[in-house]
Amino acid sequence: MSGDGNRVLVVDDDAGLVRALAINLRAHGWDVTVAMTGAEALDAAASARPDVILLDLGLPDLSGFEVIEGIRGWSAVPIVVLSARQLGDDKVDALDAGADDYVTKPFAMNELLARLRAAVRRAQPAEVSEPVVEAGDLRIDLARRRVLRAGQEVRLSPTEWSLLEVLVRHRGRMVGRLQLLHDVWGPAYSAETNYLRVYTAQLRRKLEDDPANPRHIITQPGMGYLFEV
Repeated sequence: MSGDGNRVLVVDDDAGLVRALAINLRAHGWDVTVAMTGAEALDAAASARPDVILLDLGLPDLSGFEVIEGIRGWSAVPIVVLSARQLGDDKVDALDAGADDYVTKPFAMNELLARLRAAVRRAQPAEVSEPVVEAGDLRIDLARRRVLRAGQEVRLSPTEWSLLEVLVRHRGRMVGRLQLLHDVWGPAYSAETNYLRVYTAQLRRKLEDDPANPRHIITQPGMGYLFEV
């Protein structure tokens, strides 16, 4: 079976391996984009819009786990980890971070091809999102997990970022309080609605021109919150 023209992004800092993979994948009908650093991988994931990503964990700038988290901030594209690390913890950590499969080096090419085809088949049609969302003077980079306001980076705590990310991914639609609590803090926090009031207030102070009359982070009384572009 061939790749049938599906797009694959190959991310590895081993130039020889990348070249060999690209030749083999193209010979089997895949449209191949390559990246050799984590930063290049995040850019290519946004620009090439691959159907599957083949990702090495040992990159020179970002860890593979950071790349997975960056991509998962805005995309559900299947990610197959390709790594020389054979420890069980690495595999579990990669899957927990959002990878869909894990192949260890050395590998058989026919098995790798089968894993890539399976990952593409399993992928569910997902809502198309953009890695960068602009709202007024805000520039929210979901892939790199950073916010610029009028060109200046805004420092957010991990919890502030998680709350903002959920709202931005559902921008224009209300997100219920229970869903926000579950997605940001976990299922044990379903009654802690005061957390939402505290953290949305903190986000407004950092992101809104007039926190008392917000344009972007809107409260739906008794129901939830939404992010307006």
